[in-house]
This record gives sequence, structure tokens and C-alpha cells, in this order.
Amino acid sequence: MKGISKEFSGNKVLNDINFKLYPGEILGLVGENGAGKSTLMKILFGMDEIRDTGGYGGEILIDGKKVSFNSSEDAIKAGIGMVHQEFSLIPDFTVGENILLNREPEKYSVISELFGKRLNTLDRKEMQRRALKAIERLGVELDANKKISTLPVGYKQFTEIARELSKEDDDKGSDDVGIRLLVLDEPTAVLSEHEAIALLKAMRMLSDAGIAIIFISHRLQEIIDVCDSVMVMRDGLIIRHVDKSEADTQKIASWMVGRAVKQERVVRADRTVSAETVLKVENLKVEMPGEMVRNVSFEVRKGEIFGLGGLAGQGKIGIPNGIMGLYLAAGSVEFEGKKIRLNSPGDPLGAGMAFVSEDRRGVGLLLDESLEWNVAFGAMQVKDRFLKKYGPIKFRDNEAIRKVTEEYVDLLQIRCTSTKQRARQLSGGNQQKICLAKAFALEPKLLFVSEPTRGIDVGAKSLVLEALRRYNEENGTTIIMVSSELEELRSICDRIAIVHDGEIAGTLDATRSSEDFGVLMLGQMKEA
Repeated sequence: MKGISKEFSGNKVLNDINFKLYPGEILGLVGENGAGKSTLMKILFGMDEIRDTGGYGGEILIDGKKVSFNSSEDAIKAGIGMVHQEFSLIPDFTVGENILLNREPEKYSVISELFGKRLNTLDRKEMQRRALKAIERLGVELDANKKISTLPVGYKQFTEIARELSKEDDDKGSDDVGIRLLVLDEPTAVLSEHEAIALLKAMRMLSDAGIAIIFISHRLQEIIDVCDSVMVMRDGLIIRHVDKSEADTQKIASWMVGRAVKQERVVRADRTVSAETVLKVENLKVEMPGEMVRNVSFEVRKGEIFGLGGLAGQGKIGIPNGIMGLYLAAGSVEFEGKKIRLNSPGDPLGAGMAFVSEDRRGVGLLLDESLEWNVAFGAMQVKDRFLKKYGPIKFRDNEAIRKVTEEYVDLLQIRCTSTKQRARQLSGGNQQKICLAKAFALEPKLLFVSEPTRGIDVGAKSLVLEALRRYNEENGTTIIMVSSELEELRSICDRIAIVHDGEIAGTLDATRSSEDFGVLMLGQMKEA
């Protein structure tokens, strides 16, 4: 890519980007949220969003020849595949149908020979074989016959990746050169460490087969572990492009944010937590596809930060989704000594509970509305905040909405053109911060946050965790945090419960060793 530049509404987001990529090379592309990584990859993949906003400057060359993609289909024909940060799946199709979408093997018959290929039928048996082969290469348990709409967010990500891996088995047509370059935009953001390791192994296999990979990730150790070279972007510029032997996680972090980044655990020795129980969960069962919640019981103390960890699919994601009424649940939940009615989202919200979902686009945001409307909407509905009342008539208090949004934009360092900007136009990490701001605006007594730093860079991650810690301390809000990253939980929580096989395997103080938590994750020990 030579001299690549791009503007959105007069705002320059890419400026003179130049780099080369070789067959079989894995390039780690890193940078803060809003640095321009995803935009650069959208240009490479010929996405409509780039063409519809005025195109771009510079050149793309493949094998030394200039190419110009009018659509993503052109990029695919040239051998480029991309797994996007946000999913591009058809909800009512199965996993297998999505993996082979537009590349389905067909059956010929006497009728189709006579009247044309439009009368061919799908070769379902071959589709199943190819889909299962791609899933096996990922090393995960994924049912090819499940509908996408029934899957949790992590399994949707596996489907996206499997779709790209399956292209190696396609029958190559005259215009199809097969996959040569694969772009992975934050593929491990929703995966547990165990699942991420399986994906990194699959990436190395593809690299050994001569396929070049551009790997975008905020997990810097993954970049070091799997990549051959590292390219760091900041404010639309390339700051560094080095061999991985010249980099480590601390160097990369400092290049990304322009300053040294501390990543050590913050120990709060003087912290005391009330012995009063604020939330009591007994025998909770949740019917959430891909999650196993069958008999969960735990208690949370008033004012503590309580962690829920464990491997993917074991049930940790399903717990808050069931309690907050997003999926069918059974069991007993008491908050502040009062029963919370399950399967009724209004009850927990009315009692003073709030939820930041792991699925920010599907559940968390009003994508086509302004940041102001996203931050204030929930509080307006549930708490009657940001409203002017004239007798029985209520009007929006636009000034109060603008002010509170600006406060959270400043607090969470959300990169945006203004508070009027649509949520859809923000980078993934900044969308995640808006979800947090929306929850804070509710001023809850208890806050569930599920994967709060998914897709957030290393500099912003510490900022978000510090914001949660400060919100807990200044407001006395009880926080229950779900995360696939154990060290993230240990950095902020008072206690951590590990979920295994649909139950609480044990609850330990956050100061306990990683090895102790690892044993619980494997279901080898029960400890109250």
C-alpha cells in the first residue's frame, strides 16, 4: 500500500500510509482506538463505506501491479479475505450455511443438464463436510447446524473465522485465485485465552501454507507470540514498523500511546468491603445458546467488585443475561433482600440494577442515533432523568443531555467529532465506552459489566478499569464484572468466582495466584 490517505467529513483519519507484506508473513497491526487501523483495512478490502464517503488517496499493488477494488467482491476474487470486527452473518441461516455462503457446492441432475444450472440443488452433504473441516481447523466445538441468531457473540466470531478458513477448500474458478491474504480485525477480542490459543495455531498453519495475514489485536502478547513483524499506528500515521525481535509488549504499548504504559496490578491494601449481602443468587438456570448455566449459586457483598471468570461456554456470560431478563431463566435472585422477578427486564432495572452487554451492537447501542441519545435514553426511560416536566407533559432536557454526554466523553476519553455524532460512526472501542457511559448515566446500585474492555487498546483499557474502580469507590456501586481475561479480573476485583460446567467451581480472593484460578477453571477443585 503506497501513500494511502483518507478523510471523513474533512477530518483526516489516514495520512501517507506505506507498507509491504510478503507471502506467508503475519503482520501485527496495533494502535489505539481511532488510530485508523480498521479504516485502512476497509480500503484494502474495497468496502462500500470507503467509496460512498469519497474514496481514498494512494495506491494498492498486488504482485507489483496496481489494483482498484470497486467492491469487496473484487477483493475476494483477488484472493483477499477479511474477518471484520463486527459480524457480517445472516442470523436465520445456520453456521454451516454462513460458512459456505455464496460458495455452496451444487448437485447436477438430468433436469439441470437439460434446462440449465439454475435448476441445480445444493449439495448439503458436501456443505456439511466443508463446514466441519473448517471448524475442526479452529479446534473449537461449534455446531454447524445451529442458527446464528441463537449463538452468543464468541461463537459468531468463530463462524466468521471458519468462513475464511473454508475458502482453501473451494473449487477455484477462472477468476478466483484462492485466498492469499487474510485480514483479521480483532478476532480474539471475544475469545477466552484458551480459544485464542487455538486460533493462533490456525493462523500459523495458514502462514506455513503461504497465506499472508494482517492481524489486528489489542492483546499485545498475542502479537508477540504469533506475528513476524509489528506495525504501530497513531493518529492516522505509521509510528513504527519493525521485526518482532525488536519489540516487546511494553515497547509496543508506549509506541501506541506516545508514553510509557504501566500494566502492573494495582493493590488496594486499605480497601474494606461491607459484610452485608446485596445480591443472592440460588440455583440459577439460563437458556442461552452456547452458554451452560444449570445450577449457579453465589452471593455478592454490598459495595464490592465481584468477578465472574472461566472458559468460554461454561456459563459466565449467561449469568448476567439471565438475571437481567435477556434470556429465559429459572431460580431465585434476591437484591437488597427483595425477590427479583426473572424473565422481566423491567424488574431488575426498576430495582436499581444495570447491565453493559458483551454484544455492544446487538444489545448495547442505538447505532443510528447520536451519542447524546445513546447515553441518556436508558436513564430517561427507567429513571425519568433528563426530562423537563410541565404538569403531566414531559420534554427532553437537551441541555442536560448534552452536558452529561460531554462529561462522559471527557471522563472515558471517547474519540468523536461531537456529541451529535452517530454511534455507528465510532470505532469499536469507543462504542464500548459509550455503553459504559449509558450505564453510568442510570446511576445504578448494582452494575453488571460483561467484557467491558473487549476491543479496547492497552492505554484505554487501564482508563476504563480505573473508571469502573472510581465509580465503585465514589458512588458505593456494587459491580459484577464478567471477563475472559483472568489478569484483568485480578487487577480490579475483590473476589472472583470461576464458572465451570454451568456451576460456580469456587470463589477466591483476587490476590490468590493465577494457578489457583487455573485449577478451578479445569473443574478440579471446589472451594467456597
